Amino acid sequence: MKRREVAELIEGGEGLRVEFKKRFSTFEKIAREIIALANTRGGYILFGVNDDGTVCGVESEKGEAELIKRALNEYCLPVPDTKLHFFEFDGYEIVILEIMESDVKPHRIQDYLPDFDISNAIVCVRINDKSVQVSKEMIKILQAESSGKRLYKYEIGKTEKKVFEYLEKNETITSKELEQAANISSRRAARTLIKLVRAGLIFIHTKDNGENFYTNAG
Repeated sequence: MKRREVAELIEGGEGLRVEFKKRFSTFEKIAREIIALANTRGGYILFGVNDDGTVCGVESEKGEAELIKRALNEYCLPVPDTKLHFFEFDGYEIVILEIMESDVKPHRIQDYLPDFDISNAIVCVRINDKSVQVSKEMIKILQAESSGKRLYKYEIGKTEKKVFEYLEKNETITSKELEQAANISSRRAARTLIKLVRAGLIFIHTKDNGENFYTNAG
């Protein structure tokens, strides 16, 4: 990275791909930021920068780097691809962790389980300038994206038609709303919406609180 690129990151403020940290907080909090960026579009965490973009620096580049490496190796599963950058900026030392968008989503907080357990896994994605824990539906979509298995031949049945009928009258639909409109189980409603997302027929959106809603892809 060049100094100009760092200046642009700071001037641009926090967002989908940029997070500022005045200092290292806790291992799990930093790990959540890391996996959220890896699960979304990748990005940067700048240590030694306040939320408002003012540079305050870190006490020790080496100490900060050791904490970051521990958060990566002990709290992220699998460990995403990253690069560490060290800069002197306006007389202060800052540390930048560059996180690559992952090809093996979803990354989760280390839970020491032998296999991925969707009911207990803590998976986060980036929503605007926040890192948000996501639902089981979103986890399944992340898994499908990584597998590269898009549904090209997906038969539209009665329940699927109910989704599009609902979206003709409303801008959005949730799993609960489909469950009630089609008089089906919550599991079937969620499964139907996930398949429609994988087929590219609807889009999934996640609120700041982690709840999902869906819109037409057209």
